[in-house]
Amino acid sequence: MENLISLWHSTGIYNFTGGQVFMMLIGFLLLFLAIKKGFEPLLLLPIGFGAILSNIPVAGIADEGGILYYLYLGIKTGLFPLLIFMGVGAMTDFGPMLANPKTLLLGAAAQFGIFASLLGALALNAIPGLEFSLRDAAAIGIIGGADGPTAIYVASKLSPDLLGAIAVAAYSYMALVPLIQPPIMRALTTEDERKIEMQQLRVVSKTEKIVFPLMLLVICTLLLPSAAPLIGMFALGNLMNASGVVERLSQTAQNELINIVTIFLGLAVGSKLSAEAFLQIKTLGILALGAIAFSIGTAAGVIMAKIMNKFSSTPINPLIGAAGVSAVPMAARVANKLGLESNPHNFLLMHAMGPNVAGVIGSAVAAGILLSLVK
Repeated sequence: MENLISLWHSTGIYNFTGGQVFMMLIGFLLLFLAIKKGFEPLLLLPIGFGAILSNIPVAGIADEGGILYYLYLGIKTGLFPLLIFMGVGAMTDFGPMLANPKTLLLGAAAQFGIFASLLGALALNAIPGLEFSLRDAAAIGIIGGADGPTAIYVASKLSPDLLGAIAVAAYSYMALVPLIQPPIMRALTTEDERKIEMQQLRVVSKTEKIVFPLMLLVICTLLLPSAAPLIGMFALGNLMNASGVVERLSQTAQNELINIVTIFLGLAVGSKLSAEAFLQIKTLGILALGAIAFSIGTAAGVIMAKIMNKFSSTPINPLIGAAGVSAVPMAARVANKLGLESNPHNFLLMHAMGPNVAGVIGSAVAAGILLSLVK
């Protein structure tokens, strides 16, 4: 009889808590969004599955000695974000941005959400139970750039205790770009503005594409060394692609390497969706701030594009301003989709890729500024 009781006490059914059940349901919801709705499945599927694994009682999969614990070290050390940045660099074409350098301003404007979120985090200290230091606020602010790898990297340096919640928030909002951005973009633009057709971009030479990542790295080294790890890996990946002399390495970075790291990173992020780590008032505050920051970043990009259109000699569709956040290429696809809804001949994808790529650079620069100023 004692053996039966002992066996019963070791089952998951006996040890389940309400919090674990709730977080497993969240994991299943993420799987549903990934599989049924197609919301960034490469991210949400491993994150959702990691959430389910980390909440299985007694198993200890996310505890010290478990596989998710060791995978999380790749986030904690900053290794996974840097490898992801190299892969993203290898997949990135700077051509649209170089063909229309003005889009750099849109990428910069969309980073306004980062600093708005930083101030918001400090303002939340007025709520009993919430206490964010300046380092915490700086780490939370990066969520506003919708750049998961950068958010993880900064959090690992400034606020390791909040890294799990920040990672979950950053990747969740990246995946929900198709839901969050369109209402904001429609609210801030008129039907006539959304119909604006932009002129075809000029052809960018191979030499320009090779020189730009090198120039970016040199400028970063001279002015903002703290951003060098992110910018450096991004520039390396892009140079491998643009140079055309290491095709095998470029293809590996774009495919096998980034796919493997994405699996590990997603599971590691999901491991921080355990009930005891996630169901805290601080986490809820971070999620709320992330949504607000991302919305502000989207709005700032659209408003900047509207202003630029007023003074530009060539037409600028304000929708591409929303692509200034770093969610590549999702934000550019959303801009293109809304443009086609208003005008079937309005193909904005390549125009939107300019500010989208600029947003990646902008978020890395913002991260470097925060790492330099916040000690």
